Amino acid sequence: MSRRRADSQGSLGPDDEVMPYSDDETDDELDASSEGEQEEPPGAPQPEVEARPSEMPWKVKANDRPYHHLPEFQKKVFLCIKKSRYSGNAIKTYKYNVLTFIPLNLYEQLKRAANLYFLALLILQIIPDISTLPWYTTLIPLVVVLGITAIKDLVDDLARHRMDKEINNRKCEVLLEGRFQESKWRNIEVGDVVRLKKNDFIPADIMLLSSSNPNSLCYVETAELDGETNLKFKMGLRVTDERLQEERQLAQFNALIECEEPNNRLDKFTGTMLWQRESYPVNLDNMLLRGCKIRNTEECHGLVIFAGADTKIMRNGGKTRFKRTKIDELMNYMVYTIFALLILVAAGLAIGHTFWYEEIGSKAWYLYDGLDRNASYRGFLSFWGYIIVLNTMVPISLYVSVEVIRLGQSKFINWDLQMYFSEKDTPAKARTTTLNEQLGQIEYIFSDKTGTLTQNIMQFKKCTIAGRNYGEPTTAEGVTLDRGRPVDWSWNRHADRKFQFMDHSLVACIRSRKDKDVTEFFKLLSLCHTVMVDNKDGNLVYQAASPDEGALVTAARNFGFVFLSRTQDTITITEMDQETTYEMLALLDFNSDRKRMSIILKFPDGRIRLYCKGADTVIYERLSPNSRHKESTQTALDEFANATLRTLCLCYKDISTDEYNAWARKHKEAQVAPVDREAALDRVYEQIENNLLLIGATAIEDKLQDGVPETIATLAKADIKIWVLTGDKKETAENIGYSCSLLTDDMHIHYGEDVNEKLRIRQANRRNEPPTARRGRKRPVQPFFPELGKNALIITGGWLNEILYEKKKKRRRLRLRRLGKRPPPSSPQDGQPMDDWEKEMRQIDFVDMACECEAVICCRVTPKQKANVVSLVKKYKKAVTLSIGDGANDVNMIKTADIGVGISGQEGMQAVMSSDYAFAQFRYLERLLLVHGRWSYIRMCKFLRFFFFKNFAFTLVHFWYSFFSGYSSQVAYEDWFITLYNLCYSSLPVLLVGLLDQDVNDKLSLKFPKLYLPGQQGTLFNYKNFFISLFHGIFVSLIIFFIPYGAFLQTMGQDGEAPSDYQSFAVVTSSSLIFTVNLQISLDTSYWTFVNCFAVLGSIAIYFGIMFDIHSAGIHVLFPSAFTFTGAASNALRQPYLWLTIILTVGISLLPVICIQFLHKTIWPSVGDKVHRNRKKYEMEMQQEEKKKPSAFQRGRRSRRSAYAFSHSRGYADLISSGRSIRRRPPTRAGPQDSIREVPLREAENI
Repeated sequence: MSRRRADSQGSLGPDDEVMPYSDDETDDELDASSEGEQEEPPGAPQPEVEARPSEMPWKVKANDRPYHHLPEFQKKVFLCIKKSRYSGNAIKTYKYNVLTFIPLNLYEQLKRAANLYFLALLILQIIPDISTLPWYTTLIPLVVVLGITAIKDLVDDLARHRMDKEINNRKCEVLLEGRFQESKWRNIEVGDVVRLKKNDFIPADIMLLSSSNPNSLCYVETAELDGETNLKFKMGLRVTDERLQEERQLAQFNALIECEEPNNRLDKFTGTMLWQRESYPVNLDNMLLRGCKIRNTEECHGLVIFAGADTKIMRNGGKTRFKRTKIDELMNYMVYTIFALLILVAAGLAIGHTFWYEEIGSKAWYLYDGLDRNASYRGFLSFWGYIIVLNTMVPISLYVSVEVIRLGQSKFINWDLQMYFSEKDTPAKARTTTLNEQLGQIEYIFSDKTGTLTQNIMQFKKCTIAGRNYGEPTTAEGVTLDRGRPVDWSWNRHADRKFQFMDHSLVACIRSRKDKDVTEFFKLLSLCHTVMVDNKDGNLVYQAASPDEGALVTAARNFGFVFLSRTQDTITITEMDQETTYEMLALLDFNSDRKRMSIILKFPDGRIRLYCKGADTVIYERLSPNSRHKESTQTALDEFANATLRTLCLCYKDISTDEYNAWARKHKEAQVAPVDREAALDRVYEQIENNLLLIGATAIEDKLQDGVPETIATLAKADIKIWVLTGDKKETAENIGYSCSLLTDDMHIHYGEDVNEKLRIRQANRRNEPPTARRGRKRPVQPFFPELGKNALIITGGWLNEILYEKKKKRRRLRLRRLGKRPPPSSPQDGQPMDDWEKEMRQIDFVDMACECEAVICCRVTPKQKANVVSLVKKYKKAVTLSIGDGANDVNMIKTADIGVGISGQEGMQAVMSSDYAFAQFRYLERLLLVHGRWSYIRMCKFLRFFFFKNFAFTLVHFWYSFFSGYSSQVAYEDWFITLYNLCYSSLPVLLVGLLDQDVNDKLSLKFPKLYLPGQQGTLFNYKNFFISLFHGIFVSLIIFFIPYGAFLQTMGQDGEAPSDYQSFAVVTSSSLIFTVNLQISLDTSYWTFVNCFAVLGSIAIYFGIMFDIHSAGIHVLFPSAFTFTGAASNALRQPYLWLTIILTVGISLLPVICIQFLHKTIWPSVGDKVHRNRKKYEMEMQQEEKKKPSAFQRGRRSRRSAYAFSHSRGYADLISSGRSIRRRPPTRAGPQDSIREVPLREAENI
């Protein structure tokens, strides 16, 4: 089936291969990017722009620490206090130290409204005139809450201290006093010369001076920055390479570096080195960035340019945001609501007391208290008294209980063995304890690609040669098998033993040497590449510019065509144990426009042949009409694409000597073209890369992490949308989209130009509307894709800037700075926003369009753009977002999202250090969200609903009692019962529900992803649930007060005594409340364990045990003023009809709840109720499924798309053709070259 595709080929829009850095550009790039803009009229006055101090270039003096502390490099910190603008190399992520912990932590905790409220209550309770409860009823819970939170914060901060200390105390050799001395990272300063050794982490952003490799070549691994494990090469300037090898020379080095100011651009660096009256340009190829690791280089020297907070890795970190859950925000609003209710109720009761005192209290002689106060003043005191009495509506124990529950849920995540990755001994880790329930509300996941979805490991899986396909399990005779065994490579002494291939027929064909096409196929793979080889103890180690190239050369090596060595103009391979050297005449490098690379070789017999490999779309255009196997190869390519393998076509062409000589002259001219050299070279390459003969095609698997497609499919069923945000190329990102089933062949894919056009039309329509209608409607109602079918968006960073007006904003800022005035208003035709409202509407349109799509892939995006996309969805969709990544380029995105997840166990730990949760494999995300997240959300919602209910039921008894006590703010219970109610009598059962409850088990949670939907919709805890809890509490408090009140009215005990006194009444109401609350939580418990049962019965037992103790005569004798209810419990509870009263009260309180729950579960059952009802059946089905052999993951239908996705980047060809990576260092040269990369011609002359 053909896939529809809204193509953006040939558009005049931004370059899809360039990674834009909209607002991150330095001033010089702003100047360059605006050259093409419309100039001002010639007559217009040009104001002189003076350089401000902030625009002064960054200056670094080698081996001169005092230079960087000169007054001109000082910046004002506070008032007249100044400090150096150069950061030290120590990093600080902790919040507290020994002196600031107590005051700062108390300040932070008292910023929480509830804690401040309880502190105010404590102060009120100390005032004798208004105190209705002892001060300890508030002090004890407040101290417990503040203490537990402070201990948790201290533990978290100590972990940050340890992490900072471990990094800051790493060792490095620094040149001090003329010799290298071991120093800690924290003591390194800008301008220091450092020596790094193999496998060392780079401590700061350093300019490479020299290395032990030829021409100061240095290999670095950037896994910490971008998650990629393939090596990148860096190179020192030629002048420093020649003159700065010895310690003595380095000690005399006194160059001045002038460069751009610290910024977050990982792809650019511009500077100049001034040394010995000469200037030398410095660029990113000369820079070693902090966080990278030195590889395959025994030793190198460098000059520190940026340290600590100024380094690019730290600049990309983004701001650390304080993250709060939606439930936290709701809880705060509900506390404010309760506080408002409290003030209204207290005010009403205070007014009631005023009128009561005027009408009754002042006239009753037996109520005279000897105080000369009027009714209004007594009402005022009564208001504050009721604020204290009713304060338990906002329970302080709520916050400490929430913290305990979150801590427990975090531990469950840490202890989950099903999220433990045994290969790297990496358990899951909840790095925060405050966001667990938010995991049950995720709507959008933003994922990095490399190292997160993929392993960044390429494997040669299949190939097609001369129309025949290879790669399926096959015997040497060509018989296809269902299950085969890997090929035995013992016949090949150079073979890589890790390489696995199942097709024995291809090996038999090669070893027989009968098929010329097969020989030519693997010869091409061993010759046409830019891989460099290192021979270590007889083992060949390949250094490839991309993992794709490494996989192809390794495949050729295993099949007997082993790449051995290369020089500047030769390449040596063994062909089935026969060593052959070919002369390399030209290497036509890969780039993103050409999508192919070629090599022109002279064979030992004098023949000249061009080998070429590249994308099927470009190769097929250049094939000779006589080329065979086009159709069969295309069919194989479609099959490979359907299996989401990455393909390359291989072809060759024989060239006559005359044809080559004529072309070589043109090539030489293009190499020295003064302008537009790259375009000239491309035109020359086109002339030779034609009339090619097709040999076949390769199919490489970019290995996904285990379980990625299944995880994405399951999360999609839970209505979670997954967006991929990557810095990779469009083709690579699209290919992975198909591999992990994010994209399917029946999707209509929209690219940047198509998206931009749709948004432009929508904007034009909006501009044509009348202003009143336009401003009145916030969002467009009509969809962007009205037609039926699935849609997907693939958009590059360049188009993202174009769509969101980022480039326009940058250029407008530039004009403002240059001209010193505001630019004229934009006309509706120029494609720019007319005002901020229009820009906001454009962003809303883009988010709406993206959210209509089944899948969104943003490629070639910068770290800042990743964070911007996340913040746009958070801002305009009000959705809960999760970001997951593994490199420093994901840190900004991880910090911006509501929840950040880091992939741990890889080389890079930068993402993990900034994350809220960390684990080793993407597939664990499914369990984190659908099991732990959902359970945490359900538990927290159930806990909060019940907690509010039990406190309303407890507190509002005082309200009903006030009508019979003259609104005198007298309490209905004993003081000690009020103090211990939330601490001992009712806390444990609800706490265990918050920790252990589960509606269905983990397996059923994963089997039915739809169970996740209530969390996204927020249906289990919202204002509706809050008011239901409030009215439930009002109802229960009414029952608990008025049934005992009616029972006590005009009654007589068995012994002739009337037990209807205040103390007996308090005992009966409190006993009824304890039974009701504990039995109510039993009705709400879905998952019973021994612990839950013990907690419910234990709470009731503790209540009676403590009550009989504090009502005993013995404790009254010891503390007569604190324990006044002597004998009340034993007297009241020996009356049988009071027990009947308690039973009646509890029964009437619980009966409506039982009826409502029964009706809900039978007439209006939720998805969870249905699953819970049939759980036995489902569990049996799952057991039967586990016994069966699991079926392989099914791919989509046949595809007619190109599966080209070569992650190679240009650069290695220059290195090879110049010979700088392979020749030995010459003793001296006449004069240093001031550029690291010259064209091959100049370098050939130098050699």
